[in-house]
Amino acid sequence: MDEETQQSDTPTPRMFAWARNSAIYRLERRMHTEKQLFDAISRKARQEFDKISDAQVKALADSAVKFASDNRALDDTAYAEIKARSGMRGGKSKRAIAQNLSQKGVAKDTVAAAVAEADDLYAALVLARKRAFGPFRKCDSDEKRRSKELSAFARAGFGFEIGKTVFEMSVDDAEEALAAGRHF
Repeated sequence: MDEETQQSDTPTPRMFAWARNSAIYRLERRMHTEKQLFDAISRKARQEFDKISDAQVKALADSAVKFASDNRALDDTAYAEIKARSGMRGGKSKRAIAQNLSQKGVAKDTVAAAVAEADDLYAALVLARKRAFGPFRKCDSDEKRRSKELSAFARAGFGFEIGKTVFEMSVDDAEEALAAGRHF
């Protein structure tokens, strides 16, 4: 491999083929953002090739991202929309979804557009049902339990008003709201 990792700034054709194949391998298994794919290819290129320069690593990662984008296998907007819907159905707040997408390297305007349609009340009801909070509680409520449940809502990124609304709902109202929100 030493002959292939010369100290030039241009990767060899074999390196470019490896980057393309590595991008295909990763994208077949799960969706990535541009940043995630760039970071993964960069990390693996340093492991795969001895004495590879930083310029070569960047060129390989850029070529992999361009290849994936050109073949429509990489789309941060679609990624953000899918993750936002999935997060909401899983009981995550807009704030938690936006933070997660930002950490994955999705642009702020794309994140804002993706979470714009998310419904925090629906997500809070999903969380309440999962954790047996509020109207889905199996036992009697006391002040200590209610405080713990509201704290769990706050840690999940929901505001006090959403938590209060969920806690004031009856089981029938909560189930009805969940059924109405199933289109997400």
